[in-house]
Amino acid sequence: MPSRAAAKEPRARRPPHLPIHRWAVAGAAAILAVTAGLVAAEEFRIVADVVQRPEAEAFFAQPAGAAEGAPGTLVKSEVLAGVPFDARGWRLMYRSTDAHGQPVVVTGVLVVPLGPAPVTGRTVVSWGHPTTGSAPRCAPSAGLDPTFGIEGLRSLLDRGYAVVATDYAGMGTAGPDSYLVGETEGNNVLDAVRAAQHIRGAAASDRVVLWGHSQGGQAVLFAAQQAAAYAPELHIEAVATAAPAADLRALMQTHLDDISGVTIGSYAFSAFAKVYDEPVEKILTPQAVALLPRMNALCLLTNIPELHAIGQPLVGHFTTADPTTTQPWARLLAENSAGAVPFAAPLFVAQGLSDELVRPPDTDRFVQHESAIGVHVTEERISFATHGTIAYLAVPAMIEWLDAHVGRGNDSLP
Repeated sequence: MPSRAAAKEPRARRPPHLPIHRWAVAGAAAILAVTAGLVAAEEFRIVADVVQRPEAEAFFAQPAGAAEGAPGTLVKSEVLAGVPFDARGWRLMYRSTDAHGQPVVVTGVLVVPLGPAPVTGRTVVSWGHPTTGSAPRCAPSAGLDPTFGIEGLRSLLDRGYAVVATDYAGMGTAGPDSYLVGETEGNNVLDAVRAAQHIRGAAASDRVVLWGHSQGGQAVLFAAQQAAAYAPELHIEAVATAAPAADLRALMQTHLDDISGVTIGSYAFSAFAKVYDEPVEKILTPQAVALLPRMNALCLLTNIPELHAIGQPLVGHFTTADPTTTQPWARLLAENSAGAVPFAAPLFVAQGLSDELVRPPDTDRFVQHESAIGVHVTEERISFATHGTIAYLAVPAMIEWLDAHVGRGNDSLP
């Protein structure tokens, strides 16, 4: 028979469970309500994008004289129907310049949080996207969900930043190829900020954060290097990258005899051949040259199986010589590698230690180089991150770093 104390124990414990249970039910209901709301908002965003498709496709046609005007001025804009929760956005067509100083027309998107902007305007994050392809239809802003791939977008909007994302020249709308052409990409990243300043509802200031992944890492590094000369009115407050394609020589040498090298090389050698007027026949095999049009017509993210099926027979039979030691390709790879000149803004570099594309030792060497030339670098190494996941996994550390170095994008926030 249980003791009296033991007999009372269940009765003594029972009452506290009742309010806890009520709170648990209420909490679960709140979580479900919020989740349902977020799901509904996401569904609405996708539906809105689908409804806007015919209009969006027409947007990418350039009007007569589209390239005539100062870099960063708008050709046209349209309101985005599908945007993240608690935000508004626009699709942009704006003017920029290429690596030869020639005018080009570029497209992109701009997203800002709802609510009042500070008197001084919002700090602008200019995003450089990773490789999506090189054909016009591979432009992120031309996709069904044009803001989906902006890594860290939600966190940036929550902190009051305006976020602008270029497609790079030659994507979205007609223009010269720009794949891994650092100067063109850098100009496009900077002019996207200028274009955002022409959207009255964005309240975009001249305070700028540059943020990019992979190809986009190379793009924002070039933007940082070029800003003082190309866009001196912009104040670059911070530069953040994830697995940047900073050293093209190392990248190409690592993947010269694998499918990544064939895929990236198909985009890159085609671009370099057109931009620098160097025939690809001087570096690629006849089989590779014959397959370039098919490879370059395909977008990376949506056509990986087909790209690999076309490119696999070229592995080991792609180049006629090592482009990292054969001129003019060695020089072009060097010229389009970041790090030629220092910049004043602090630099954040995230690297996944499980990244098999941009290898950790290559990024480590780049970080050491930047430090040696006077750039203040913070490196974030994530052991299990791959090339595809590093930017997402680095967002918390990157945001904490931005909070420390820049503050919030909207100084009216608590």
